[in-house]
Amino acid sequence: MLNEIKEATDYLKKHGITNPEIGVILGTGLGNLFVKEIKNPMEINYNSIPHFPSSTVEFHKGKLIYGDIRGKKVLAMQGRFHFYEGYSMQQITLPVRVMKILGVEQLLISNAAGNMNLKWKKGDLMLIDDHINLLPDNPLRGPNYEKFGPRFPDMSQPYSAKLNKKLVAIAKKEKVKLHKGVYVGVMGPNLETRAEYRFLHRIGADAVGMSTVPEVIVANHMGLPCCAISVLTDDCDPDNLKPANISEIIEIAGKAEKKLTRLYVELIARL
Repeated sequence: MLNEIKEATDYLKKHGITNPEIGVILGTGLGNLFVKEIKNPMEINYNSIPHFPSSTVEFHKGKLIYGDIRGKKVLAMQGRFHFYEGYSMQQITLPVRVMKILGVEQLLISNAAGNMNLKWKKGDLMLIDDHINLLPDNPLRGPNYEKFGPRFPDMSQPYSAKLNKKLVAIAKKEKVKLHKGVYVGVMGPNLETRAEYRFLHRIGADAVGMSTVPEVIVANHMGLPCCAISVLTDDCDPDNLKPANISEIIEIAGKAEKKLTRLYVELIARL
């Protein structure tokens, strides 16, 4: 893994990606408006970067974009990788390690998630305050490299309280409804059954998705402060569950992207 990370990092440095300050991971349906905010963008396709997986999900564009937002150097992933695509946890999280080594100091994450809190509505945003990891593997399994972080990293506060506090203040200023809740990570790619939604909500989750948790674990392992916002794209009420419509999920994510972009652009300006 060390050689793979070094080769990917060296490649990006040789192609002009130097001293990024803020890393961004853009999730399902959330990679368009934010990218337009990046000034003087430089794009590199994932498949040209040594050891980077290729994004196999059609609505994940598979590009690394480097440029400026509000005077800050930003390195954004336009599309991410998922365990259900067949990649290992180490492959999924390799970009996070590369970002940190390149110089990223804060990591901003987004995703599309199913809403299990019946007080909320699809199209709303949820600031992730904590998570439950139900994925069948862990990116830290195997040999530990002390240069990256400790064998047993603390996860008492996986999402930066400082970043979350800033986002709550920005949402209030921008008049954007921003819930705070718990995200549960599952493998996918199938969506959940009625019984599974009941179970996930009873154990404390407000939203469910198939990403984010591995990246957050690795960010914490490396001492990289992070925050994450879920776009709630479908209502998961087990007593009134309708068949999932993926096109509608993508459409709702796209509509909510404007609000998410406002929050993250303003956050970047304040960092």
